[in-house]
Amino acid sequence: MAVSRSKSILVVEDEPELAEIYQTLLEQAKYSVRVAHNGKDALKQVDEKKPDLILLDLRMPVMDGVEFLEKLDVKKSHPDIKVIVFSNYDMQDEIDDAYRLGAERYVLKAWASPKELLHIVKDAVN
Repeated sequence: MAVSRSKSILVVEDEPELAEIYQTLLEQAKYSVRVAHNGKDALKQVDEKKPDLILLDLRMPVMDGVEFLEKLDVKKSHPDIKVIVFSNYDMQDEIDDAYRLGAERYVLKAWASPKELLHIVKDAVN
């Protein structure tokens, strides 16, 4: 019998409290979770161990989410990585950029309860 591995998720969030909440929530749902606090650190983590899904904030110091998506090049270099943008900003230009650069979904943090976030993640990785 084959043993299924848990899906891995990289949470890219600059606010430590939010990153910890997402990490705990996802780990309780049996996902393997790593955290990066900016796009630069996230790129290093993707190089070290490619995740199944990236939960990405857009507004971060050092390297923001849009620049991260540009450098990651999901469509060409990592088509097997799912990206969900999870942000507080409802700026149409950023939303358009995120989709153009390979994001599968754009979710406003204020509109998604923890239960809804888990449902969105489950749908994306299964």
